[in-house]
Amino acid sequence: MFLGVVQRVTDRDRFDAPSDVVDRIDLHLHSDRSDGLLGPAAVIAAAQEAGLRAVSLTDHDTLNGVEEAAEAAAEIGLPFVPGIEFSCYDDNGSTHLLGYFVDPSHAELTEYLANARELRVERAQKMVEKLNRLSVEVTLDDVRAQASEQGLIARPHVARALVAGGWVKDYNEAFYRFIADGQPAYVPTWRLSPAEGVRRIQDAGGLAILAHGGKSHSESAIRALVDAGLDGLETLHPEHGPYEVRRLRRLAEQHGLLETGGSDWHGPHDGRRGQLASQPVPYEWYVRLRDAAEERASQ
Repeated sequence: MFLGVVQRVTDRDRFDAPSDVVDRIDLHLHSDRSDGLLGPAAVIAAAQEAGLRAVSLTDHDTLNGVEEAAEAAAEIGLPFVPGIEFSCYDDNGSTHLLGYFVDPSHAELTEYLANARELRVERAQKMVEKLNRLSVEVTLDDVRAQASEQGLIARPHVARALVAGGWVKDYNEAFYRFIADGQPAYVPTWRLSPAEGVRRIQDAGGLAILAHGGKSHSESAIRALVDAGLDGLETLHPEHGPYEVRRLRRLAEQHGLLETGGSDWHGPHDGRRGQLASQPVPYEWYVRLRDAAEERASQ
């Protein structure tokens, strides 16, 4: 199992999320292998500069940046969690699952991600065609120019192409005018169910965590994910206010789930999510996550 660089602590007391955590970590980061702005090694360098004690790269539907990030983290002795963020859908809407300690070489997962990459290209082409019918003269090459050569194509790249072409003034306008759900150039993505997402993560040796579900998921929806085998909840996230944090932490306690947290950082000046290291996520949560992954691998 790919566990990255590890360190051990002995304090097992439950964390109450004070704002002055010193040994904080960030387990929700994106690179240009999906829709982030920096390369994987640059993400690790930024994490070091921010004083983080452990990190995870969780790009959308790809593991292409994990090896580079792991090597960069190992060079500086920074504990690293190989991760991914799955986009899942069912009749209740969108669910994002974080997969931690997944095996990047797992054959079934690798095949699935390769297919997902091609489907994303097809989706981008359909969005371009819809935009063209609206007299917005953007091309698939314009969209590709916004992504890294090794990265996949996602809606943010379409948004950036619209900004670069002068069709909208900023990223947010691109979404609310054209490519958000319900807007004229929106194209739905493929439908991996949340239960299937949990299975794929766990089959690849990983731990399945509900990402930023504080506002989007009711208690019954979370219980359904628990029944599907969910391992934990991302309780600390920029979208979660005090009420959401308390509710999710209570549910984690009730169901015996792991807790994680992170900034959902996409790079400097991105403006969509929180800033790097903005969430008071304690190092102890990394230790619990790592220990759970080690225990699962030994079974």
